[in-house]
Amino acid sequence: MTETLRSDARLGLRGRLILITLCGATFMTGLDYSIITVALPEIGRDLGFATASGLQWVATACLLPTAALMPLFGRASDTLGRRRLFIAGVLTFAAFSLLAGLAPTPGLLVAARAGQGVAAAMIGPTALALMTAAFPEGPRRTRALGVNGALLSLGFVIGTIGGGLITSGLNWRWTMLILFGIGVLVVAGAFAVVRESAARQRTRLDVPGALLAAAGLFALVYGISAGDGDGFVTPVILLAAAALLGAFLVVESRHPVPLVPLRLLRRRTVTWGMTIGLVTFGMCGGATLLLSIYMQDVLGWSPLRTGLGFLGEGVAALLAGTVAARLIGARGTAATIVLGLVVQAAGTAAMVLLPAQGGLPVLLATSAAMGFGHVLTVVAAITTITSGLDEADQGVAGSLAQLPTFVGAVGVAGLTAVVAARTEALVPVTTRVLATLGGLHAAFVVAGAVALLGAAAAALLPRRAPAARPADRRLAA
Repeated sequence: MTETLRSDARLGLRGRLILITLCGATFMTGLDYSIITVALPEIGRDLGFATASGLQWVATACLLPTAALMPLFGRASDTLGRRRLFIAGVLTFAAFSLLAGLAPTPGLLVAARAGQGVAAAMIGPTALALMTAAFPEGPRRTRALGVNGALLSLGFVIGTIGGGLITSGLNWRWTMLILFGIGVLVVAGAFAVVRESAARQRTRLDVPGALLAAAGLFALVYGISAGDGDGFVTPVILLAAAALLGAFLVVESRHPVPLVPLRLLRRRTVTWGMTIGLVTFGMCGGATLLLSIYMQDVLGWSPLRTGLGFLGEGVAALLAGTVAARLIGARGTAATIVLGLVVQAAGTAAMVLLPAQGGLPVLLATSAAMGFGHVLTVVAAITTITSGLDEADQGVAGSLAQLPTFVGAVGVAGLTAVVAARTEALVPVTTRVLATLGGLHAAFVVAGAVALLGAAAAALLPRRAPAARPADRRLAA
């Protein structure tokens, strides 16, 4: 049985080249989000950013358009062609990376980062749709998704380490120039081995839906990321986001060719997969940020040493990506999600044992468990979302599968609020460092509890993704 699964999961030479190309793009975008974060202090000094809030836009300017435009490009890929849009996205990303690396002023750098964000919104759903088309549903696709999920997490870890090394040994501009080089290699691979996945649909683009979705997602992610220092988000912005997204659903229900067909959102596999993705990304992303605070503010580590502290999480993520396909093939997606979230919950909650001094073995072990469980969950959730769908819906499904990555920022805001509240409660009775540690411990317990609740809810997942119905195919045409 095991040998059969391994045989079915073999990709072949061409399959490996396609996977390397598509995962290279995923790795590039994952690397971008972390490598620039480490370089922010040097960027501020070199370009003369006036305030810390202004400097933060170097990161936020990329994140917001990615989240806002992903549904639009997911549907546009079905109309314009996925390979064509993927190549355009990588070329655009590489061009703006070069511009960012050469930017002489803060304004031009922020503009270039926004351009990278638009390009990343083009790359994410098209890369996933091309992958699901290149590898038929089953062990080969699951293995490909496993490698993709592992490299996305590994890109973050390598970014934190590489960002420290590059800014220490060279300067921050090389963080962007390296992304330009990766982009050139990915474009070459795309022209050489990636083929168009489906015939283009001659349909009218849902402009009202696109505008409402972009505005609503922009407001949602901005509201989450623009909370005050205590981690609380701006209620007015979030209310506006809710109103815009509500209007989007109304428009979609009446449009003949909607941006996101509501029949997809009614599928249990899609809604459950997105919900599970939100839980795992929110809690793992939030805990990873808090680990950075722990290493720098409690242990007093340098940014470079902090990056190296994430090695356990990165190696475990890579390992999880290699075993996810076999586990899903043997146990199914629902069981894999439950296992992944339980492991993630255990690793995160065990971070309550992190001490004020030393504790490297505890740090590596707990972060590795969290990273391993997270990638297992991500691969199984994406498999759940993209399984049983008509080929014409894979572009939209790719955008839906990517959205939890960005909306999961709500987990960062929530856990940061827990840290702030608990820290302030402890300040009168202990030192600031120990109070911060107590706040972090409280947030880690909360993150573990939420992941465990997600595992309990995942037990309700359908054990098998339903096949695309003939009615679905007619509506998608």
